[in-house]
Parts: sequence; C-alpha cells; structure tokens
Amino acid sequence: MSSWAGRSAAEIAAAVREKRVTPREVVAEHLARIERSDGRIGAFRKVRARAALAEADEVAARADPAGLPLAGVPVAVKDNLAVRGESCRNGSAATWDTPAAEDHVTVARLRAAGAVVVGLTNVPELCVFGTTEGPYGIARNPWDPSRTAGGSSGGSAAAVAAGLVPLALGNDGMGSLRIPAANCGLVTLKPGRAVVPAGIGHGDWFGMAENGPLATTVEDLRLMLGVLADAEFERREERRPLRIAVGLRSPLAGVPVSRPYTNAVRRAAGALARSGHRVRRAEPPYPPSLGVTALQHWTAGTAVDAEGLDPARLARRTRVHAAVGRRFTRAVRTGVARDRLRARLTPFFTEHDVLLTPALARRSPKAGPWHERGWLRNVLANSACSPFTPPWNLTGWPAMSVPVGTLPSGAPCAVQLVGRPGTESLLLGVAEELAELIPWRRTAEG
Repeated sequence: MSSWAGRSAAEIAAAVREKRVTPREVVAEHLARIERSDGRIGAFRKVRARAALAEADEVAARADPAGLPLAGVPVAVKDNLAVRGESCRNGSAATWDTPAAEDHVTVARLRAAGAVVVGLTNVPELCVFGTTEGPYGIARNPWDPSRTAGGSSGGSAAAVAAGLVPLALGNDGMGSLRIPAANCGLVTLKPGRAVVPAGIGHGDWFGMAENGPLATTVEDLRLMLGVLADAEFERREERRPLRIAVGLRSPLAGVPVSRPYTNAVRRAAGALARSGHRVRRAEPPYPPSLGVTALQHWTAGTAVDAEGLDPARLARRTRVHAAVGRRFTRAVRTGVARDRLRARLTPFFTEHDVLLTPALARRSPKAGPWHERGWLRNVLANSACSPFTPPWNLTGWPAMSVPVGTLPSGAPCAVQLVGRPGTESLLLGVAEELAELIPWRRTAEG
C-alpha cells in the first residue's frame, strides 16, 4: 500500500533532496502506517500527527535541501528526551504533563538535519527496566507480539522494527539500546563517552548513559550517528584483518547463556574468520564482583532520577529500586569501581581490536504488566536476559548490537560488538561486514 513507509532513511532522504517525493507525502504515509499498526505494537505514547505534517512542510520550504542528510525522514524519540511543545513523561504518572520549551540537543540536531519527529515512544518508568510497560501502554516485539520489545528504549525499537519509522532515538544506561535492538532485529550503537551529547535524567546515571540511534541498516545507523555526534564516521576503505576475541561466558556469575545465542556468536565468528580476520576464543577478565557493581550503579541511578517525584505515584518496583540505590549513591558517585573495572579490562583491548559476544543470554520475557509485579522478579528477569550489556556502560566504551539470524522460534538473534574508546567507526565497519556475510531482513512487516 505504501511506497515510502518501510524504506530506509538514506533512500527517503535522497528522494526528498532530489524532489522525487515531498516530506509531507513521506510523513503522511508513515502516520497512516502508525494508525494501522501501533494498536498491536504499542510503540508510541504520543503521535504528533498534525504537528509532524506541519513540520514536514517546513522542511520542504527550507532553502538548503541538498544540505540535509535526513531530509524529510520521520523519526521517533524516546520519551525521556525533551521535544519542544510536548511533555516528557519518562514512562511515569509521577512526572509532569508540562510541554518542553526547547528540544534536547540531540532532537535539535535531528531537526536541523531535516528529520521530522512523528512521536514520542513508550518507556518503562524512569527507564529503569529491560521490559517496556507502564501507565502509557506495553511495547511489544513486532516479530512476536506475545513478547516484550525489551527496554528501556523498547518503544523506539518496536517503532523501527515494525516499519513505523525508519529511525528512532534512544539511550542506553545498562543496555537500553542494545537489549531492545537485539530483541527486535535492529542495529544500534551505544557510543563511547562524550561522542554524542547525553543530558539524560539527572546526571546520565553517573556518566554511564548515552544517547544513540536505532536503525534497520548500518548505513542508516552511520547516517543518524553522524548527525547526533556532529561528526563523520568514515567507512574503512581497506578492510585490514582485525584481532577479534570471541567471548561466550556470562559476565554475571550464575547467569547461564542459552545455546541459540552462543551458536549465533559462533556463526558470526566463523563468517568473520573466513573473511580474513584473526578470530580466537578469549574471555575478558570480568571480576567476580561485577554483578554487585552493576546492581549498585543501576539502583543508584534510579535513586537520583526519582528525587523530587511523589513516591505514591511511582510503581512499587521503581520505589524499591530507588530505595535500594539510595544506600549506594555516595560510593557510586566517586567512580572508583568504574575506574577499577576499566583498569582491569584495558589490557584485554590492547591484545584485541574487537570483542564479539552474545547480545542476550535468552529470549525476552512475555509481554505483560511487569510494572505491577515485584521488584525482585523484575530484577531477576532482566539479569537473566541481558548480562552482556552492563560492563560497557560501566567502562563507558562503545558497544553495538547486530542481528545475525533467527532463533528456532523465528524471532531475531543478535551479537554484541565491543571496542576500546574511539572505535565507533571500526565497530560500524565490522557490523557492515557482518550484514554482508549474514544478510538480514530489515523489518518484521517489510
């Protein structure tokens, strides 16, 4: 039915710049797809239909269409970042329904590049958990709506995976980009510290949280990341052999990794080895205390973000999470544990260019009212699915999720790529190579 909904951002922007289609036509087709499909998916808290069409007309009237890398491209924004004229509810009834006076810097950069914000996406309360549900709805995985899309950027990932938008903005403080991307068959990159402006909550979870893009192709991911970072992420002209370590052991003691996820890593490792890279099994020296360190930082970040909110209007799991975190806040602020972890892991990355691991340890939980369930049940469910993501928020190093096939159920399966600081372009290149070696269908409906 639609000729533009389901296309890549690069295709859309090129067509708008060449005047083969107008921004209004592109945005209208995506809005129609949202209206048809989002009742089943639950990606959006707020769809800005009228405002988005008006902003599409503003893009068409701009004098510099040739200079707009995202000309007319519809984007979705995670509902913990300010969008001018819209409230930022952060998944909670305890926040304020007050329109933002200004865009967050990342949203402003997207608009300056010609993108049109079509809506704000669902998140779990205060973006704490790895499943996305709350007073504004449940975000489901478009590949299997009985399962959660993941979290906390679950609505953003679901929107892209269902073809409702080609790009979405999210952020990642303990895996909140990589978890839903892995569940929904998308590519994403949590950039290293200070590559993209953060400004998330009250202090970026002590500097662990980063803003980043969700996309269906590495080309689109590179395009959006360049806009967000106001920088160029160049392609590697010559693919030199890289030293790639393959790690299959869970960083969190006692958390097993299911066979389909280790098999996905072995498949990716074999493809990269045949492509000429030096691939070998090598486990990073994760400390036995990593699980405790991650829990302390995870809860302390929530304690800070919950300050000033009415506890009676917070879900019980959030109240408990914040209460646990308050006892750790002072120690976490020092950064000592994060410095110690970086010092322990740095030598590993002098011997290896890239670390390849599973993105997840098991399938995402069933979609449902997790916000009404107990705190411990939520923590255990989250930790069982995503033990591989927290170390790279604690270190502040770049990490990606890249789809490499399907599970026996037909749902997507992904691997994680990790590099030392400043290797975003290198990781994008490896992801591009994997996409060529192991082709992947772009969207659940496309």
